[in-house]
Amino acid sequence: MTVWSVIGAGVAGLAVATELVARGARVQVFDPGGPPGPHGCSWWAGGMLAPWCEYENAEEPVLSLGQDAIDWWAERTEIHRRGTLVLANSRDLPDLRRFGRRTEGFSDIQQGEIHDLEPDLSAFRSGLFFTAEAHLDPRRALQDLYRHLQAKGVTFHRKLAPARLDNAIDCRGLHARDVLHDLRGVKGEMLVIRCKDVTLTRPVRLLHPRMPLYIVPRGDGVYMLGATMIETEDSNRITARSMLELLSAAYALNPAFGEAEVLEIGVDLRPAFPDNLPRIRQLGGTIYANGLYRHGYLLAPALARSVADLALENKRSELVDEDRS
Repeated sequence: MTVWSVIGAGVAGLAVATELVARGARVQVFDPGGPPGPHGCSWWAGGMLAPWCEYENAEEPVLSLGQDAIDWWAERTEIHRRGTLVLANSRDLPDLRRFGRRTEGFSDIQQGEIHDLEPDLSAFRSGLFFTAEAHLDPRRALQDLYRHLQAKGVTFHRKLAPARLDNAIDCRGLHARDVLHDLRGVKGEMLVIRCKDVTLTRPVRLLHPRMPLYIVPRGDGVYMLGATMIETEDSNRITARSMLELLSAAYALNPAFGEAEVLEIGVDLRPAFPDNLPRIRQLGGTIYANGLYRHGYLLAPALARSVADLALENKRSELVDEDRS
């Protein structure tokens, strides 16, 4: 029986392996970093399953392909179907209206409805509520996929894949730039904070004039703050400006965040193609699946299904580029 070798154990690689196994394929995974952890870009994600919100500044496939991600993940890990709340301060209401014109799947809500959804944000007068969206804890999701694959008999090799490997599927992210020359890195920065004085139950996006903020609850007063997308290859440290802007935006959301503890600082480089959409390519007998950009958890299921379709049935989805081998 054919054994498929998945190279890379981030969200793309684990999702691809999961989809292959679900269709009866035998799979092994190569990743020198070992089990999911801080070494991987996927560890530092927001975990928002928000295709309607993301459509504000993304191409149409993000909306159409991302909508199935919620049910895909719900079968494999814990998700929270509580929607997304988008807010703006009074002076920034034109930004809120512009956000609404560029998206769909929301309802306009006012101060009383905001209070009913999130009492600690009742100072805001207007917002948009995307009811159908969801979120997950990326770290738990990665670990759940990893454990599921182990239980299904998938072998994980903590080493580099052999140079010559039959039936290989390369999901190495930026490490694949030695072959995918149009791949670039986009720097993302995030903070994990603890604030016992604020209770939020769903992702909230604040359309701040300097830096749009998203904040995702992790439970027990812990939140992930993120938003930066910087065109640079430097992933060593967060910039002082980014940290100040993230914390300032959180303070604008609720001043109690000014007393929050900073638990973690994360920086990563997200792999992206020029149009910021994922691609599947067949080169030299290897299938390359890459370019999830900022939509890792949202588009990984669609990427994985397309890879499985191509590998097992020779079916080509819209994500598959013309054969370049």
